[in-house]
Amino acid sequence: MALRIRSKREFGSALLYGALGMAGFVIAGDYGFGTAGRMGPGYFPRVISGLLILVALASLLRSLQRDGDPIGPVNWKALLLVTASVCLFGLLLIGAGLPLALTVLLLVSASASEHFAMSTRSLAALVALVAVCTLVFAEGLGVPMPLVGSWLSPLFAS
Repeated sequence: MALRIRSKREFGSALLYGALGMAGFVIAGDYGFGTAGRMGPGYFPRVISGLLILVALASLLRSLQRDGDPIGPVNWKALLLVTASVCLFGLLLIGAGLPLALTVLLLVSASASEHFAMSTRSLAALVALVAVCTLVFAEGLGVPMPLVGSWLSPLFAS
Protein backbone atom coordinates (compact mmCIF):
# COMPACT_ATOMS: atom_id res chain seq x y z
CA MET A 1 0.00 0.00 0.00
CA ALA A 2 1.53 3.29 -1.12
CA LEU A 3 1.06 6.37 0.99
CA ARG A 4 -0.21 9.37 -0.89
CA ILE A 5 -0.28 12.94 0.30
CA ARG A 6 -3.88 14.03 -0.13
CA SER A 7 -3.58 17.50 1.41
CA LYS A 8 -0.45 19.40 0.42
CA ARG A 9 -1.35 22.31 2.72
CA GLU A 10 -1.65 20.02 5.75
CA PHE A 11 1.59 18.29 4.79
CA GLY A 12 3.38 21.65 4.52
CA SER A 13 2.07 22.58 7.98
CA ALA A 14 3.40 19.28 9.32
CA LEU A 15 6.84 20.00 7.90
CA LEU A 16 6.88 23.51 9.37
CA TYR A 17 5.70 22.41 12.84
CA GLY A 18 8.11 19.49 12.83
CA ALA A 19 11.07 21.63 11.80
CA LEU A 20 10.31 24.25 14.47
CA GLY A 21 9.81 21.57 17.13
CA MET A 22 13.05 19.81 16.28
CA ALA A 23 14.94 23.12 16.17
CA GLY A 24 13.61 23.97 19.62
CA PHE A 25 14.81 20.65 20.99
CA VAL A 26 18.26 21.12 19.47
CA ILE A 27 18.61 24.71 20.70
CA ALA A 28 17.42 23.87 24.23
CA GLY A 29 19.41 20.64 24.35
CA ASP A 30 22.14 22.01 26.62
CA TYR A 31 19.78 23.84 28.96
CA GLY A 32 18.90 22.33 32.32
CA PHE A 33 15.42 20.79 32.30
CA GLY A 34 14.51 20.89 36.00
CA THR A 35 11.14 19.66 37.27
CA ALA A 36 7.58 20.89 37.01
CA GLY A 37 7.97 22.48 40.45
CA ARG A 38 11.37 24.04 39.74
CA MET A 39 11.58 24.60 36.03
CA GLY A 40 15.00 24.97 34.50
CA PRO A 41 15.73 27.16 31.48
CA GLY A 42 15.16 24.23 29.13
CA TYR A 43 11.80 23.12 30.55
CA PHE A 44 9.50 25.48 28.67
CA PRO A 45 11.30 25.31 25.29
CA ARG A 46 11.32 21.50 25.37
CA VAL A 47 7.67 21.23 26.38
CA ILE A 48 6.62 23.64 23.62
CA SER A 49 8.88 21.84 21.14
CA GLY A 50 7.33 18.51 22.10
CA LEU A 51 3.85 19.93 21.58
CA LEU A 52 4.88 21.27 18.17
CA ILE A 53 6.15 17.83 17.19
CA LEU A 54 2.85 16.26 18.30
CA VAL A 55 0.94 18.80 16.20
CA ALA A 56 3.27 17.97 13.29
CA LEU A 57 2.47 14.28 13.61
CA ALA A 58 -1.26 14.98 13.75
CA SER A 59 -0.98 17.22 10.66
CA LEU A 60 1.03 14.57 8.87
CA LEU A 61 -1.64 11.95 9.54
CA ARG A 62 -4.37 14.35 8.39
CA SER A 63 -2.45 15.07 5.19
CA LEU A 64 -2.53 11.36 4.36
CA GLN A 65 -6.20 10.82 5.26
CA ARG A 66 -8.13 13.84 4.07
CA ASP A 67 -8.28 15.62 0.76
CA GLY A 68 -7.41 19.27 1.07
CA ASP A 69 -6.95 22.47 -0.79
CA PRO A 70 -3.73 23.07 -2.68
CA ILE A 71 -1.22 25.51 -1.25
CA GLY A 72 -2.28 28.98 -2.33
CA PRO A 73 -0.27 32.11 -2.91
CA VAL A 74 1.76 33.59 -0.06
CA ASN A 75 0.05 36.46 1.74
CA TRP A 76 3.08 38.73 1.78
CA LYS A 77 1.32 41.60 3.56
CA ALA A 78 0.34 39.41 6.51
CA LEU A 79 3.72 37.68 6.61
CA LEU A 80 5.60 40.98 6.68
CA LEU A 81 3.28 42.67 9.19
CA VAL A 82 3.36 39.78 11.66
CA THR A 83 7.14 39.51 11.35
CA ALA A 84 7.49 43.29 11.76
CA SER A 85 5.25 43.25 14.83
CA VAL A 86 7.49 40.71 16.57
CA CYS A 87 10.62 42.67 15.64
CA LEU A 88 9.04 45.91 16.87
CA PHE A 89 8.13 44.22 20.16
CA GLY A 90 11.76 43.23 20.65
CA LEU A 91 12.98 46.71 19.79
CA LEU A 92 10.44 48.52 22.00
CA LEU A 93 10.42 46.28 25.07
CA ILE A 94 13.35 47.81 26.97
CA GLY A 95 12.88 51.38 25.76
CA ALA A 96 9.09 51.71 25.92
CA GLY A 97 8.12 49.00 28.42
CA LEU A 98 5.98 45.88 28.23
CA PRO A 99 2.48 47.43 27.92
CA LEU A 100 3.42 49.76 25.09
CA ALA A 101 5.46 47.09 23.27
CA LEU A 102 2.52 44.66 23.56
CA THR A 103 0.14 47.31 22.24
CA VAL A 104 2.31 47.86 19.15
CA LEU A 105 2.70 44.10 18.67
CA LEU A 106 -1.05 43.55 18.76
CA LEU A 107 -2.02 46.51 16.58
CA VAL A 108 0.56 45.81 13.86
CA SER A 109 -0.14 42.06 13.76
CA ALA A 110 -3.93 42.62 13.81
CA SER A 111 -3.63 44.97 10.85
CA ALA A 112 -2.40 41.98 8.84
CA SER A 113 -5.98 40.69 8.76
CA GLU A 114 -8.31 42.02 6.11
CA HIS A 115 -11.15 41.74 8.66
CA PHE A 116 -9.53 43.98 11.28
CA ALA A 117 -11.20 47.28 12.04
CA MET A 118 -10.61 49.50 15.04
CA SER A 119 -13.80 49.67 17.07
CA THR A 120 -14.79 50.10 20.69
CA ARG A 121 -14.95 46.33 21.03
CA SER A 122 -11.49 45.73 19.53
CA LEU A 123 -10.03 48.54 21.63
CA ALA A 124 -11.50 46.98 24.80
CA ALA A 125 -10.06 43.60 23.80
CA LEU A 126 -6.67 45.22 23.19
CA VAL A 127 -6.63 46.87 26.62
CA ALA A 128 -7.78 43.64 28.31
CA LEU A 129 -5.18 41.51 26.53
CA VAL A 130 -2.35 43.93 27.33
CA ALA A 131 -3.46 44.07 30.98
CA VAL A 132 -3.73 40.27 31.32
CA CYS A 133 -0.37 39.64 29.60
CA THR A 134 1.31 42.28 31.74
CA LEU A 135 -0.12 40.83 34.93
CA VAL A 136 0.66 37.22 34.00
CA PHE A 137 4.21 37.69 32.74
CA ALA A 138 5.56 40.63 34.75
CA GLU A 139 3.70 40.14 38.02
CA GLY A 140 2.54 36.50 38.13
CA LEU A 141 5.57 34.77 36.60
CA GLY A 142 8.08 37.44 37.57
CA VAL A 143 9.61 37.68 34.09
CA PRO A 144 12.02 40.63 34.28
CA MET A 145 10.43 42.97 31.75
CA PRO A 146 10.07 46.68 32.46
CA LEU A 147 6.56 48.09 32.75
CA VAL A 148 7.89 51.57 31.98
CA GLY A 149 10.88 51.60 29.67
CA SER A 150 13.97 53.74 29.82
CA TRP A 151 12.57 56.14 27.19
CA LEU A 152 9.47 56.88 29.26
CA SER A 153 10.89 56.68 32.79
CA PRO A 154 11.71 60.44 32.95
CA LEU A 155 7.99 61.13 32.48
CA PHE A 156 7.14 59.06 35.56
CA ALA A 157 10.02 60.21 37.80
CA SER A 158 8.88 61.84 41.02
